[in-house]
Amino acid sequence: MNIIDLSPILAEVLDPTTKGYPLSAASLPISSVGSQGWSLLDGDLPLPLAVIRDSALAHNHVWMRDFTAATRVLLAPHGKTTMAPQIFAQQLAAGAWGMTVANVQQLGICARFGVRRVIMANQLLGALEVGTVIALQKQHRDLEFHFLVDSPAQLAAIEAAAMLTTPSRKLTALIELGVPGGRTGVRTHGDALVLARAVAASRCVALSGLECYEGLKISGDSAQDAVTVGALMQRVKELALACDSEGLFAGPSIILTAGGSAAFDIVARELPMRLSKPVLTILRSGCYVTHDSGNYMRLLEGVRARSGAAWQTRPGLQPALEVWSRVQSCPEPGLAILTMGKRDASYDIEMPIPLKRYRPEAMTGMQAVPTAWTIAVMNDQHAYLRFSAEEADPPQVGDLIGCGISHPCTTFDKWRVLFTVDDGYRVTGAIRTYF
Repeated sequence: MNIIDLSPILAEVLDPTTKGYPLSAASLPISSVGSQGWSLLDGDLPLPLAVIRDSALAHNHVWMRDFTAATRVLLAPHGKTTMAPQIFAQQLAAGAWGMTVANVQQLGICARFGVRRVIMANQLLGALEVGTVIALQKQHRDLEFHFLVDSPAQLAAIEAAAMLTTPSRKLTALIELGVPGGRTGVRTHGDALVLARAVAASRCVALSGLECYEGLKISGDSAQDAVTVGALMQRVKELALACDSEGLFAGPSIILTAGGSAAFDIVARELPMRLSKPVLTILRSGCYVTHDSGNYMRLLEGVRARSGAAWQTRPGLQPALEVWSRVQSCPEPGLAILTMGKRDASYDIEMPIPLKRYRPEAMTGMQAVPTAWTIAVMNDQHAYLRFSAEEADPPQVGDLIGCGISHPCTTFDKWRVLFTVDDGYRVTGAIRTYF
């Protein structure tokens, strides 16, 4: 169903106006980047530079494919993580049912490049947005699109906007169940059921299923998370039973979807159920694809611990995304200033994590850095690397430092292009983002 056409991306021409592109290189189409023989470690690309390691990316595709197959759930990865159709294509080729987006602009990107099953894990609102969805569905007759609804006011606004045009078919909505103190989502079972009845009775919107997001309540305490997420899944199932008993769901199947990147294993165990129609249980994890070296690395240990011996013994997800920079100054003992900052790497959950060092012409290879090295502060264009003033081999001006990140979403959006590299950090290609 999803037939991805990447040819417009591969034909796009890059030049030195693109951050990270070699400063004196000729303009090239993206399709030719991997054949240039460029090497990060040889100094062919300007720093800072965000790179994706091919081997880790391929490993993560296989890991999630195997996990969803073993748990018999489907996957619609959240595209907002990367906003990279080239990666979308890899995820779909690895077995993903479709993609998830956060807004109508992202839906348009998916539709443009051939994604034909899309969940918008957000409310559809605004006459322009509703009209755009209707136009996309007319243009792409095979586009299956589901959005969230959580109030009669939103439903009424959608109906009013739809009256301004002529939909070729009904729009399809998922009732969102929310949590107290959270963001969107109906808070009570009774209100959700009333809304489900209103959607089912709508002239232009059909009820395709239910949705929730458990990530806002994740604590990192594995046992507590199992209880909290399990309770939310039970609420979804109770509402599903009530809606099904009244015949409110339209279409040949019923979608039940949850599962961010922190506790998708609990969703995969607790959410599947039997109803009068086939049930599609869909996870929406997005960060798994490149993983990270901080927040999700820690949370994955809970996923593995809860998932049994088979998942504890096999390698877990691997961090594929790194940001490399150079030591530009060592102005005082215990401090080195790096040539990257908030414009280059995530800092919303925690600072980048120094992992690797390479000293051109002086080292025989890459080295792991001491675990005590930390990024203490970042400015727009600078990072403050702290280490012991007694360090036997401290950072030196000119050293290359590779950092892992914590939360891939807010690193991807800082780069129009990210380079893919092999395990020797030779460039194998380029990934275009659409933020």
